[in-house]
Amino acid sequence: MKIYVDADACPNAIKDILYKAALRCHCELILVANQPLSVRRHPLIKTIQVTKGFDVADQYIADTIVAGDLVITADIPLASMVIAKHATALNPRGEMYTKENISNKLATRNLMDELRGSGVISGGPQKMNTSHLQQFANALDRYLAKYHKN
Repeated sequence: MKIYVDADACPNAIKDILYKAALRCHCELILVANQPLSVRRHPLIKTIQVTKGFDVADQYIADTIVAGDLVITADIPLASMVIAKHATALNPRGEMYTKENISNKLATRNLMDELRGSGVISGGPQKMNTSHLQQFANALDRYLAKYHKN
């Protein structure tokens, strides 16, 4: 199993949790972004810089992953592609995307985009806080413990 990170918008606190988890579990951690990243140096930790452009990093991840990989992303369309490839997607706030919930999440995302575009609502999700970090760390630990039992 490899862990891929949609790293352009991934908070540094989440990356720190992922560095520790990758080293603890001896899993390759691959951070994909369209800008240079400063990351901890270790043979298990790699960065991929893709060209600038809309969803280029997402497409790279979707094209590269295989069944059983884990992808960290807040991007719901990417999560949908991950699930279609029988990999796992985890939101930086600790929520797993699943084949049971992804259709509803896509529909909600599209509705919110329409409402924002028309000016009916503004803003986005709540800022990351320590509770979100803890939820992410717990979800990641549960997933990795399950994966390493098999």
